Amino acid sequence: MWLNRVGMFHPLSLFVGLRYVRARTHKFFVSFITWAALTGVCLGVAALIVVLSVMNGLEDELRDRLLSLSAHARVVAAQSDDASADALGPSAASWAETGRIVRSVPGVKGVAPYAEVQALAVHTPDMLPITLRGIDPAQENQVTDIAKSVTHGRLADLLPGTDRVIVGEVVAQQLTLTIGDPVTFLVPAVAANGAPAPKLIELTVVGIFAAGLADHDATLAFSDLETVRELAAGNEGLRVLFPDPLLAPAYAARVRAVLPQEFQIIDWTTDHASYFRAIRIEKTMMGLILMLVVAVAAFSIVAMLVMVVTDKRTDIAILRTFGASPSRIVGVFTSQGLVIGWIGVALGVVLGVTLALNVDVIMPWLERTFGFQMWDSDVYYFTAVPSDVQWPMVAWIALAALVLTALATIYPALRASRTEPAEALRYE
Repeated sequence: MWLNRVGMFHPLSLFVGLRYVRARTHKFFVSFITWAALTGVCLGVAALIVVLSVMNGLEDELRDRLLSLSAHARVVAAQSDDASADALGPSAASWAETGRIVRSVPGVKGVAPYAEVQALAVHTPDMLPITLRGIDPAQENQVTDIAKSVTHGRLADLLPGTDRVIVGEVVAQQLTLTIGDPVTFLVPAVAANGAPAPKLIELTVVGIFAAGLADHDATLAFSDLETVRELAAGNEGLRVLFPDPLLAPAYAARVRAVLPQEFQIIDWTTDHASYFRAIRIEKTMMGLILMLVVAVAAFSIVAMLVMVVTDKRTDIAILRTFGASPSRIVGVFTSQGLVIGWIGVALGVVLGVTLALNVDVIMPWLERTFGFQMWDSDVYYFTAVPSDVQWPMVAWIALAALVLTALATIYPALRASRTEPAEALRYE
C-alpha cells in the first residue's frame, strides 16, 4: 500500500505534519496565528528564565549581605525548663571545651566566641535601640567578613579593656557620631529583688562599618568580647563557619550530634527563615504569572490547529480514504503543533539564557540609552542587577512549556481524527 511505502522511509504522521508546517498557506490569518503562537511561547519562556534568574541573583545578594556579619550557625546554651538552672548559663570552661569539640567536627572551617546584649545607644540628644555584640577580633575574622566592612578605623582597634566600639553606618548617621565621639549604652537589667537596675557604660567610637544591609548597619555595634560579656549576663555563644552556606543545615546536624546536652546549634536558615520564605513565595507567584504567558501562547496553538483542521478537511478525507487510521491523523496534527511549540520553547531558552547571562551588560546600556536608573543608589544598597542562571530551573521551565504546548495539540488532533471522509468530500 502507498501509505506503507511512505512509512518505510518516514513516519507518515511526522512526514505530513512537517509538510503542513513548511507549506505556505493562502490563509493569512492562520499563518499570523502560527507566528503569534511561536513568538508568544518564545517570549514567555525567555521572560520566565530572565525574571527568575534575576530573583535568584537578588536572593544570593541578600544571603551574602546577611552572612557578611552573621556566621553560618550559632552554638548557644540550650533552653532549660529547670527553674534551678544557673541563670548565667554554662561556665567559661564549658564554652572553651565546646569550642574545641566544634572545631574538631569535619567541615567546620572556623569558630569564634561572641556575647550579645540589647541596649539603648545614647548620644545627646538622640537615642537608638541597637544590638551590642562583643567579639574577639582575632577569631572573628575566621567566621565573618566584618573586617572588610569597616570603612573607618580598624577592627583590630577593639582591644580588651579599652572601652571602644565600632558602629554601623546608619547608627552613626542617626546619632551624629564620628570617630572619637563617646556614646553611652544603657542595658536593661533586673536586680536580685526584682527591681529594675539598668547598667550604663560609655564607649568611644573607633570605627564605622557598612555591610550594605539595613538589618546590620542600623542595628549593630561591636565592642570587645570581655566588655560585653560583663553586660550580657550569660547571653553568649559560638559562631561557626562552614564551607558552603547552602549546606549549613547538614553541617549543623553533624555538630549537633557531638554537642553536650546543655548546648544547641541554630543555623542561618532558621535565623533568617522569614526573608527567604518571602523570596520563595515571590518567585513561585512570579513563575506562575509568567507561565500564564506561555499558556496563552499555547491556546493560540489550539486556535491555529483548529483552523488548519478546518482548512485541511479534504486532505484528511483523502488520507483516510487511502487507509490512514484515526491515530495517524492525530499524529499529523500533533506533530505540527509540537514542532511549532517546541521551536518556540527552544528559541525562548536560547534568548532567555543569553539575556540572563548578560543582564549586567544589557541593563547599563538600557539605562544610558533611555536615561533612567533601575536601582537608585540613594534608595538601594546595590546599583547593579544581579543574575544567577540555575540550569535545573531552566530545564524545569523548558519542560513545563513543552508539556503545555503538547497538551494544546490534543483537542485539535482529536477533532481532525473524527472527520468523516464521505461528508468531507461530498461538496468537493
